[in-house]
Amino acid sequence: MCDKTSEPTESSSSSPLPVALPSSSADWRELVAVILISVTTILTAWTAFQASKWSGAMSINFSQASAARIDATRFESDANRQASVQVALFTQWLNAQTSDNDELAVFLRDSFPEPLATAASDWLNERAVDSQAAPQTPFDMSSYVLDDAVRAAAEQERAEQLSVRALASSRNSDNYTVLTILFATVLFFAAVSNRVKKALSSWTLIGVALVVFVGSATVLASLPKLF
Repeated sequence: MCDKTSEPTESSSSSPLPVALPSSSADWRELVAVILISVTTILTAWTAFQASKWSGAMSINFSQASAARIDATRFESDANRQASVQVALFTQWLNAQTSDNDELAVFLRDSFPEPLATAASDWLNERAVDSQAAPQTPFDMSSYVLDDAVRAAAEQERAEQLSVRALASSRNSDNYTVLTILFATVLFFAAVSNRVKKALSSWTLIGVALVVFVGSATVLASLPKLF
């Protein structure tokens, strides 16, 4: 018998390399939908986070505005009480002056608190120069300024500024909430597109999702952020 030596045979063709890109329209649709869903999911979480942050900022600003209004009311009440006491004291001094009770008039004049003491001196000086042009009472003088009245005005202005900021925060929170809804719509259309058998209908749903996504992302980029 003749020994037949078996020789190793080389394969005539090498194994094909894996294809990196989708090979069909259905694969492309699935890839686009997956990418769109992934990115939109992240942006949906971000917009929900921003809506919550702006809602919290709104609550804080409204609370601070309310506290500032309470302080303004308290300062204004104190200023009105001081003004009432000083008006009564000035009226008594004026009565003593007109009744020629010099001793009482001097005592009352020395008892004038600030800012009545300064305003009364300025007022008497102006009346000495021109009684017609001078204000009717020292309370109309520019030097008559109660500190509590100034504090009340400052707190009231602060309350108004905080209210404006609170309203702006409320609008931002609403805008982010709307974006959350729009991104959820993108997720819906992208997910449904994978369940539709007809290629045209599937691409239409993806197109709608992309349009809504691009519009929403553009608005998102223009909105202020809180961290």
